[in-house]
Amino acid sequence: MGKTVISIGNDHIVTDIKERISEHLKEEGYEVIDNGTYDKLRTHYPIYGKKTAEKVVSGEAKFGVCLCGTGVGISSSASKVPGARVALVRDVSEAEYARKALNANVVAVGGHITGVDLIAAIVDKFITTEYEKTPEHDAWIKKIDALEGPKPEQTGNDHFFDEFEQKWEEGYYHD
Repeated sequence: MGKTVISIGNDHIVTDIKERISEHLKEEGYEVIDNGTYDKLRTHYPIYGKKTAEKVVSGEAKFGVCLCGTGVGISSSASKVPGARVALVRDVSEAEYARKALNANVVAVGGHITGVDLIAAIVDKFITTEYEKTPEHDAWIKKIDALEGPKPEQTGNDHFFDEFEQKWEEGYYHD
């Protein structure tokens, strides 16, 4: 039986936090797919939210972990991947609820507003909690899943953000 695979991604401001969580997961016996980013160079978090969620939806990974400063931007991005059920959480009980009641498959956390030990505890709880299949939970998930539509132009397209990256490099965007 193979190791459980976890897909992880982050923006540039929490690369060090992502590396610590990735190492923690490896120490716990998980295989980690690191979708980047890998350094502190300014980048766009939607790229890494998309990559992380797509690995889960495609079946390459069982769960996803997304990190940015607050978790808000990267979770919003990851949730646009059809089939991804992303939960932005701040504590262990929210992570447990997201798995038990909503069968979330990607957890997002704010790396700048949550301590690294708490992030590790959140991720651990998320990964180890089983979905509690009930008619009520199944009905909630069915309603949530009904909100998404097909996105054939973005699914599996590693060049979906090329135009934005090129404009960034050309100086069109400013903070």
